[in-house]
Order: sequence, then structure tokens, then C-alpha cells
Amino acid sequence: MATPLDVVHLEETASTMDEARSRVGEAPLLVTAARQTGGRGRTGHTWVHADRAVATSLAVRLPWPAESLAVVPLVSGLAAAATFAVRLKWPNDLVRGASKVGGILVESDGDLVVIGMGVNLYWPSPMEGAAALFSEDPGDDASRSFAVRWGLQGLARLDRGPTDWGRDEYERSCTTLGTEITWDPNGSGRAIGVDERGGLIVETPEGTVVLDSGEVRHVRVASSE
Repeated sequence: MATPLDVVHLEETASTMDEARSRVGEAPLLVTAARQTGGRGRTGHTWVHADRAVATSLAVRLPWPAESLAVVPLVSGLAAAATFAVRLKWPNDLVRGASKVGGILVESDGDLVVIGMGVNLYWPSPMEGAAALFSEDPGDDASRSFAVRWGLQGLARLDRGPTDWGRDEYERSCTTLGTEITWDPNGSGRAIGVDERGGLIVETPEGTVVLDSGEVRHVRVASSE
């Protein structure tokens, strides 16, 4: 991908993912928005927009085998970790401490992949379980600046190809590893690693299993009670 990154900034849009999908040509396209009114999260959830947030989507034509696309959210998470100094919860959350500060959603159609990211920059009254990166509003330009840095990071990492996506680096950044987890509908075990295709390796009483992010709806840290 020796093509430049085109950038479109919108003051308001329903979904940067939809905008990126409809506007992209042959070159990778990054769409950012100061305000997103209809952002969506994984498994159909609505993304709640913080007072100041990064709302952005990267559309790129990625001629990878279909079975390799499962690592795209993890690669995008690594780009976010480098951009925002956050850690990662498998498969698509950005966290600081125990709180979620952002998330990633990937949609694909043939070789067109659209990667959406939302990050809370400033949020004086966040919803339960969420947090923001800054205690003061970083200003109008921060959202776009962070988005472009993430987009360039993401393209550089995707350019390595699906066999050199950064598995070891992801394992070092992933807070899920080493914890007891549960997942729907009734799974439980200890997360011990990430495989080469981005699956979460879990030890269970019945043996080792690998969770596929496309098949698992919710992964939670098991209650200590």
C-alpha cells in the first residue's frame, strides 16, 4: 500500500463508517467527525459520544485472505495503543485501568475493509464503566490530530501483511490475558494467549479452547465473589 492517506473531516455525521464506505476510492480514506450522532459498536450496540471524542473510520482496500481479516481489529488496537498510550481488552476495547475509553469496529465487503474507532477524550460525567483520557477538554483540533496519527499507524501496521501483524506485541498490551473470564452463553476459563489468527486461547476445565471474536458476543472478567 504505497498510496497516500486521504482525509475528510466533517463537523457532524450519523456514522463515519458509512461516510468512509461511500466516499472511498482506490486510496485509503480516513473520515473524522467532530460529532457523530449514529455511531455503532460491536454486536449492534450504539456508541455513546463523549463531550469530546475521536470519531473516525479508515476505509482501505486490503487484498488479504478472508480468514486473515480477524486480526484487523487487533492490528487497529495496536495502532490505538501506540497513539493514545492505552491498553487493550480482547478483541476490540481500548482501556485505561479498569475503564473503557474507546472501541474498534471492523466491517468488510470483499477487499474493502472499514475500521471504525471511537475514543473518549474528555467526558466530565461518563456512563458507568467508561472513562476519558483527559481531565480537561483538549480542544477542537485534538480529535482530528489523534485520528490522523492512528490512521497512519494503522496503515503502516496493515502494510506488514497478515502473517506479521504483531501477535507478541498484542499479547504484551492485552489486559485480558492472565485473567479468569466468562463469555456467552456459558463459557468460563483463564485467558492465556492469542493465536496467530487473533483468537483468544483459553484454558477451561474441559481443555484448551480458542475463542473467535466473530462468534463470541461478550467476554467479561469473572466475578471474584
